[in-house]
Amino acid sequence: MCGIVGYIGSKNAQPILIEGLHRLEYRGYDSAGIVTIGDTGATLLRARGKVAELEAVVDKKPLNDTIGIGHTRWATHGEPSETNAHPHKSGDIYLVHNGIIENYKELKVELKGHEFASETDSEVLAALIDSLYDEQTPLESAVGQALKLVEGTYGIAVVSVREPSKIVVARKGSPLIVGIGEGETIIASDASALVGHTSKAIYLNDGELAVCMADNVDLRNLSEQKLSPRVEEIETNMAAIQKQGYDHFLLKEIMEQPETLKSTLKGRVSPSENKAHLGGLNMTEEQLCEIEHVLIVACGTAYHAGLLAAYYIEKLNDAVTVQVEIASEFRYRSFHLPKNSVALVVSQSGETADTLACLREIKRRGVRTLGVVNAVGSTIAREVEGGVYVHAGPEISVASTKAFTSQVAAMVIFGIQLAQAKSTDNKEIPKYIKELWQLPAEIQSVLSTLPDEIKKIAEKYAKYEHSFYLGRDVMYPTALEGALKLKEVSYVHTEGQAAGELKHGSLALIDERFFEVMLIRDDELLDKSLSNLAEVNARGGHVIVITNTDRTIEAETVLRVPTKLKLLTPLVMNVVQQLLAYYIAVARGTDVDHPRNLAKSVTVE
Repeated sequence: MCGIVGYIGSKNAQPILIEGLHRLEYRGYDSAGIVTIGDTGATLLRARGKVAELEAVVDKKPLNDTIGIGHTRWATHGEPSETNAHPHKSGDIYLVHNGIIENYKELKVELKGHEFASETDSEVLAALIDSLYDEQTPLESAVGQALKLVEGTYGIAVVSVREPSKIVVARKGSPLIVGIGEGETIIASDASALVGHTSKAIYLNDGELAVCMADNVDLRNLSEQKLSPRVEEIETNMAAIQKQGYDHFLLKEIMEQPETLKSTLKGRVSPSENKAHLGGLNMTEEQLCEIEHVLIVACGTAYHAGLLAAYYIEKLNDAVTVQVEIASEFRYRSFHLPKNSVALVVSQSGETADTLACLREIKRRGVRTLGVVNAVGSTIAREVEGGVYVHAGPEISVASTKAFTSQVAAMVIFGIQLAQAKSTDNKEIPKYIKELWQLPAEIQSVLSTLPDEIKKIAEKYAKYEHSFYLGRDVMYPTALEGALKLKEVSYVHTEGQAAGELKHGSLALIDERFFEVMLIRDDELLDKSLSNLAEVNARGGHVIVITNTDRTIEAETVLRVPTKLKLLTPLVMNVVQQLLAYYIAVARGTDVDHPRNLAKSVTVE
């Protein structure tokens, strides 16, 4: 969602804040702003649109202020505008805020003395802090008192012209990181904004508040009890957050998958020993053996990864049931989890609000939770009892690609480890281990040979406004993910469906406005899939078939994917549909890395 940066030290704050906001652009936003404090007081600069618009405003008013905070806003309360952009001012208080203040209307009524300029809930929080900030009350105390009165989620950074040597930050449900530098402190909602400044950081937990000064960070809770900060290493490097010659981050991240997948598999898969093992589960063989039910909760692309992984976990473990749920729905249901359940909590960012809420409710019910997370130090990673980092590296493009591949691979390893702990006589286990080991090379083969062909196909079909993605068995969740990629980056209205469901309504939509993508795997359901293809062809469909079979295929366009894999072919074909979505988006001229109305990390409902 929104992005926060802050700086206090001896350097000019303006360029550091602007650079940090540029690095957070991938999170999605509609306006941006900074405030800095110096000898002449506070200078507030805001702009609607991209950070470049704000940068142009800053260039007209250069300053040498050494403390400031900045923000990229994704609108929730109030339309995108300069007035609604952060930072917000109230008296001597300037505030940036990620999250939602749910009781802002009630608080607004009580703050009768303040004239509100914006439509935002965030300005209400700034006014509340200002109402508690008198001559005897230090800034951190006013912030702590105010946060005890609010309901909702927040990651905030606050400065005051009365105390220009400190930035006060706090979090509840929205990530915030404090970078520790040499004579300087840098604040951000994402570690990517800290890279190049420091490799040391404090990841704030919910209910924590920090007073940040140039040479010190004072960590405490909202009741002002001092806490001992845990300083951690930032794993992200500069190369990971740069395009490195690619036109878009999305293409770069698609192309990185052979290497990122190797990082996921490293030390966890051994064909020579016929073993697959995740070291971070914090479970004994006996505890694994007792598992009878696996719940997977996630949102978006991570949900599709869970759906695909469920097929494999089931095939590897006949006696284990697997349940996959959309976190935003599951968190509000009166669900029951059977005895001996374990929950896999899947999130690229590790901050997804609905997934995090599910995690907490599942833990409250006494069920063990295991994280499948990409972002090191994230909230979900810290709150689960065990789990695995997928080590896919930063995803800058809003559309997730390499995380999906690594999430599925990690959950397949979990399925194998579960089967091995249960000593099941599943003769497929060695095949899965072998194919996991071969997968990076198979994906590399596709990325080396097919992009030009895929690009030509994309240019042919970019004119359509509607599309279906179809598949059977493991190709069904793969089709769902393909449909999501296309719709989010190209704005083509796209639905993913189980191919066998076409007759239950969707065939009525097949006409000249649609093209169809059908994923056909050379397996026991091949003839069934070809029958579904014939149904679409008979109604004038414009079908792109992505397949690994050598059989004759009757379709408008056939894209054959050469692969030796039999079990994990969906992950190879998914790379093909990632490239298809990318090239269609480029052909349509959309903002590939920053699709309209979308944000990378969904930290509010």
